[in-house]
Amino acid sequence: MLLFDEVDSILVDEARTPLIISGQAESSSALYYRADQFTKTLKGQNLNVATSEYEEGDDYKIDLQSKTISLTEEGIDKAEKFFQIENLYDMENVALTHFVDNALRANFIMLHDIDYMVDENQEVLIIDQFTGRTMPGRRYSDGLHQAIEAKEAVPIQDESKTMASITIQNYFRMYKKLSGMTGTAKTEEEEFREIYNIQITPIPTNRPVQRLDHPDLLYPTLEAKFKAVIDDIKRRHAEGQPILIGTVAVETSELISKKLVEAKIPHEVLNAKNHFREAQIIMNAGQQGAVTIATNMAGRGTDIKLGPGVIDHVDPEFRGLAVIGTERHESRRIDNQLRGRSGRQGDPGVSQFYLSLEDELMKRFGSERVSAFLDRMRISGEDAVIKSGLITRQIESSQKRVEGNNYDSRKQVLQYDDVIREQREVIYAQRQEVILATEDMTPVLMGMFKRTIDRQVDGHELAGSLKDEENVKNLLQTLHNTMLPEDGIELSELTGLSVQAMKDLIFDKVKARYASQMEKLSDPERQLEFQRAVILRVVDNNWSEHIDALDQMRQSVGLRGYAQNNPIVEYQEESYKMYNNMIGAIEFEVTRLMMKAQIQPQTAIRQEAPRMTTTASQENITNVDTEHSVSEEISFENVGRNDLCPCGSGKKFKNCHGRTHIA
Repeated sequence: MLLFDEVDSILVDEARTPLIISGQAESSSALYYRADQFTKTLKGQNLNVATSEYEEGDDYKIDLQSKTISLTEEGIDKAEKFFQIENLYDMENVALTHFVDNALRANFIMLHDIDYMVDENQEVLIIDQFTGRTMPGRRYSDGLHQAIEAKEAVPIQDESKTMASITIQNYFRMYKKLSGMTGTAKTEEEEFREIYNIQITPIPTNRPVQRLDHPDLLYPTLEAKFKAVIDDIKRRHAEGQPILIGTVAVETSELISKKLVEAKIPHEVLNAKNHFREAQIIMNAGQQGAVTIATNMAGRGTDIKLGPGVIDHVDPEFRGLAVIGTERHESRRIDNQLRGRSGRQGDPGVSQFYLSLEDELMKRFGSERVSAFLDRMRISGEDAVIKSGLITRQIESSQKRVEGNNYDSRKQVLQYDDVIREQREVIYAQRQEVILATEDMTPVLMGMFKRTIDRQVDGHELAGSLKDEENVKNLLQTLHNTMLPEDGIELSELTGLSVQAMKDLIFDKVKARYASQMEKLSDPERQLEFQRAVILRVVDNNWSEHIDALDQMRQSVGLRGYAQNNPIVEYQEESYKMYNNMIGAIEFEVTRLMMKAQIQPQTAIRQEAPRMTTTASQENITNVDTEHSVSEEISFENVGRNDLCPCGSGKKFKNCHGRTHIA
């Protein structure tokens, strides 16, 4: 059983992004810089809120609702001239198009101090939109993080390659029982029920809530909104009321801080840039006259203790902690969490949200309707303000639309992951069986050999053309390269045989070769270790390649929707074909390594013991590609005692090969 605190933070907020184990891929720093240089030459215009149209002549267009960006015809012409190509969308330029698309997103969609920040070490850090905290160690995938690094002119780190992945939903559904607690799960009740089969049970508060929650105040512009916020802060500060000012982004918190400095109001700022002072800032936030500006860091689970005299004011409007929200978040839960910092355990308090038509949420949803409402009511001017429950309901309606979009996004991620879930469970279960195997794995290997031989023979199209000597020669060459030595099988032995007779003969030869290989490892324990190491190495390599290929295929399969095909169904069909191909590749590679591995006698190994290198089986087995004479060895240099052993056994180094290589 698993018990969560703040369960919606993990199972909902984090569920849009799958958990990924990544490795290093090829570096393409020059192309990122080149694409960034091109992008910075473009000019564009965001969506006109009043007309819902773009102006002519722009190089790119941004759809604010979906946060997508694309080049216009003028932009495409500029790209073709800049990169000196004839057609940007030619098949030969697919990779270049990918770099350009990422550069566009990095420069015009991903915003500094809102979506990410650059720390003192010149590293781009993602800012969690739900908590306001940075997420060290996490990086945007598919080259977007590198594009942002090029935009900010900081060192570009190597791209990552997906080695393994699983969604939050499928990971936690592996537990038999899930439960948790949070104060803001009711708005996501449907998702908890459908995805996790969790029922929501509201529990009444310990004491009645005395907080005054005022209707939202709506202003025409950002400037008018911030002016009203500062005026409200001055009024409440003069009465000695502690104030918590909630912002969505680091950028907004710094803007308000600048205005408070101009107004000579002492205050503290809590955001991702000074999180190390969080405890001290929160400790003093409830004291009389304290003014605290915070991102969502001060939202979830923060308990602000009220100081002496704070609840004694005569006017209820100035009693307790005042929470001032400068913008609505796209999720109602985040707004509720900010409100919940005030009025805890029956204490008095007040909350007020200030909005403008230029807020991100308003531009994406609802601003046209609100603008039309203002026109009908003949409300205009910079100082115009609306305080109405109607506006609050309109905002909540917009938030519901965004939450619906986010839910659809999370559900789609889960649908794609469900396609490969069965593949993952089969591979991981079989891999675990190999790791825990205590008996000779020859029967399993014989099945691999047999299926590999069948594929090789069938692949040479010998059925119905047994007299075609050229096909038989090609098959013989393949056998020599992958399974048998030059003198292991000859052309005369295959000539004139039926397809099935060929398969049987080759299988007999392979069994004899395998027996010869195992004789070099006389100890059954060493034979099992060799078998295990080869299988694990091949499975791990092919599975990581398969996951990476699926990740890339998913990026492109969505285009099939334009042909009236369901992308999920297309993904299912393609992934099934790729899985079968992967299984064939695994069995082929295991067969090749088993047949072609050069196993040195144990006496030779003892002489070479001081060398800090060995192979997968502790017997200095070197996997050799006979055609190219390339040796593959596993190095044990610089391996920590508690690191996983490089041989692939799944054990710690100190419990595996470290026994013989650690002095």
